[in-house]
Amino acid sequence: QVQLVESGGGLVQAGGSLRLSCLASGRTFSSPAMDWFRQAAGKERTFVARINWSTGNTYYADSVKGRFTVSRDNAKRTVFLQMSSLKPEDTAVYYCAAVSPSSGEYDYWGQGTRVTVSS
Repeated sequence: QVQLVESGGGLVQAGGSLRLSCLASGRTFSSPAMDWFRQAAGKERTFVARINWSTGNTYYADSVKGRFTVSRDNAKRTVFLQMSSLKPEDTAVYYCAAVSPSSGEYDYWGQGTRVTVSS
């Protein structure tokens, strides 16, 4: 079994920064990429960023481009989401998810970490 555990969320003022982490533990898995999603209260979960484990290629939602940076440490099986210039609209629960190598959907999800940005 694989577990994804997010950490690093909290309360920050607008304009501030936070770094989220997602640790993959358990058995070895062959996910080609890890995604970050977020879900604000009363809204659907939306894609934030992706990083490819092998190439390091990254992709971002337009709403976070230039403010968020996704990175990974393959040896530690950890993915990071550095969030800067935070806005109140970034307030959400943030989840990491492991992309399935076969379907392109998601094999595993973390439990989420809450980020609150005050104005």
